[in-house]
Amino acid sequence: MSYSSVPNIEPRSPQGDFVNEPFENFSLPQTARAMESALAAVRSQLGREYDLIIGGHRIRTVGKIRSINPARPAEVVGIHQKAELEHAQLAMDAALKAFESWSRVPVAVRASLLFRAAEIIRERKFEFCAWLTFEVGKNWAESDADVGETIDFLNFYAREALRLDKATTPIQFPGERNQLRYIPLGVGAVIPPWNFPFAIMAGMTVASIVTGNTVILKPSSDSPTIAARFMEVLEEAGLPDGVVNFCPGSGATFGNAIVEHPKTRFIAFTGSKAVGLDIHEKSARTQPGQIWIKRTILEMGGKDSILVCADADIDAAADGIVASAFGFSGQKCSACSRAIIEAPVYDTLVDKIRERVAKLSVGDPATNPNMGPVINKAAYESHLDYITIGNREGRLISGGAPIENADGGYLIAPTVFADIAPDARLSQEEIFGPVLALIKVSDFAEGLAVANNTEYGLTGAIYSSDRAKLDHASRDFHVGNLYLNRKCTGAMVGAHPFGGFNMSGTDSKAGGPDYLLLFTQAKSIAEKL
Repeated sequence: MSYSSVPNIEPRSPQGDFVNEPFENFSLPQTARAMESALAAVRSQLGREYDLIIGGHRIRTVGKIRSINPARPAEVVGIHQKAELEHAQLAMDAALKAFESWSRVPVAVRASLLFRAAEIIRERKFEFCAWLTFEVGKNWAESDADVGETIDFLNFYAREALRLDKATTPIQFPGERNQLRYIPLGVGAVIPPWNFPFAIMAGMTVASIVTGNTVILKPSSDSPTIAARFMEVLEEAGLPDGVVNFCPGSGATFGNAIVEHPKTRFIAFTGSKAVGLDIHEKSARTQPGQIWIKRTILEMGGKDSILVCADADIDAAADGIVASAFGFSGQKCSACSRAIIEAPVYDTLVDKIRERVAKLSVGDPATNPNMGPVINKAAYESHLDYITIGNREGRLISGGAPIENADGGYLIAPTVFADIAPDARLSQEEIFGPVLALIKVSDFAEGLAVANNTEYGLTGAIYSSDRAKLDHASRDFHVGNLYLNRKCTGAMVGAHPFGGFNMSGTDSKAGGPDYLLLFTQAKSIAEKL
């Protein structure tokens, strides 16, 4: 494939400065009607079957993956082919073949593909919001944020690729012409999570391809449909065959095969600590015929805290804690799982949190409650087990039970436990659901020590009116994303490069100026004049 043969991609320059996609206001009648119309249209498409896409070829398999609506488990969102071991080599061969030409396509052309894909998604924003509502249980605002972040990643990484293409050496050595080129790595495995199945999936994929790599995309088995719809967008935007190979499949078989393959150059993964560490270990083992050290780009979750000082705005802190803990039912790696509260305001803040949580609605996300279901039956049962643990370790303030419903949805009441010890299981283990632990501390120093007492280090927040405490936390609150006097969720592309420390991953800083470097290797070229 030569440059001239890349279909439907014309190089173009970005217009103006990067601006985050604005959020929709669903309180406006016309916006609500647009979302309701999109839900009706997408509902009519539920249950469709999707193919593997390898080198542009559509493939069907005996084994199937059925994606279900977690609010209505009897409702099938999409039926997907299940990639097996034999498909790993097919996908690798297709990606290697496409790399030969795609890696030589000018950066401006690759960036233009992303700009066009962003336009397509923006034109169909409510449709993609509806798919997220049905497949992973996001309410309207959470779906809109996911789709908006997808658009942001596409536009931001396209611009960053153009900027990186203009890189120069710090100096020109006398008597030489010096160049610094950031070239692609090769074939990458992209393994995204189910909780941001559009934004994170698309972000890792387009960061790979805009820098000239090719991809084997293995979406989560809980959210393959939105990834299939994204593949359709890429194809409409002009993506050549084999640049992205769409392969839902089992992590234990197909996933491990592509991670361990000697021709895999990098693995971009977002998910649990256990799986991330397993990928890292498997990637570190050099396979026969492998001539490089594989690169892992890992984001593995967190146990995130909001520290509230006695001098804080208590109402603002209560709002931030509840929003961070129960947005998308706590199923965010950035979610507030622990509120660490100084003793003088502890009882007051506990009451304010209880009052706010009591006002949260829980139900089918298509009707736009505050909270929808958790993702699947296994998660549902795990969260209920943690509620049982919480009843032993602390004092139940709110929730603490499943919500029975006629559709059999995986609904759990937002649950808060007070008086949890800093070393309790509820304080240390990632729950990834609607369960919040409240921890009382004597002062700021103890609170900061508790905030740092887990193996994770992803997000955190502090509420205080004391500049010295905010500055101290900025230095010593050991997380990749720290927020002062605001909630600990809602990272915005460009403004809050996202990634964490310790067992939260490799601090990859998605949406930041360094991210594309992870998908490239630097080549220095010196020519004597």
